[in-house]
Amino acid sequence: MAPSAEVAAARAKLAARFDAVRTGGKGTARRTKLTKHASTGADDKQLQAQLKRLGVNSIPGIEEVNMFQEDGSVLHFSAPKVQASVAANTYVIQGHGETKGLEELLPGIINQLGPDNLANLKRIAESFSASQSASAGKADEADDIPDIGENFEEVSKQ
Repeated sequence: MAPSAEVAAARAKLAARFDAVRTGGKGTARRTKLTKHASTGADDKQLQAQLKRLGVNSIPGIEEVNMFQEDGSVLHFSAPKVQASVAANTYVIQGHGETKGLEELLPGIINQLGPDNLANLKRIAESFSASQSASAGKADEADDIPDIGENFEEVSKQ
């Protein structure tokens, strides 16, 4: 019993479509080995082991850490975990760091500024005074009452 011409054509079409999808045999590509990514937990353990070898001690009670960069921005850590080894001149700061402008932290950060940040502080003060004078000029213009040539009472009576 021979299959009909339609069935033979359908089988040939399926064979042509799935011919390239072979899972093995002669002429197939070798399966590449999937590399397993190492977790960061192992890296963290190794880092802690090296820090312990340096003799790093944890420093409690630090609320924030600010690192001043040369471009005038500040790397700000709020509630970090700080460890230090004075003998090895090593300090470790762990936590979420944010890059902020000096203007954002200004009222509470003035006592932490050194002489190298004085130029940045002068620049901020100049821009603040310039913005204040510009806004004062606009306020004076808004306070002026324009002269009106007509008498509104006479217009309303008509």
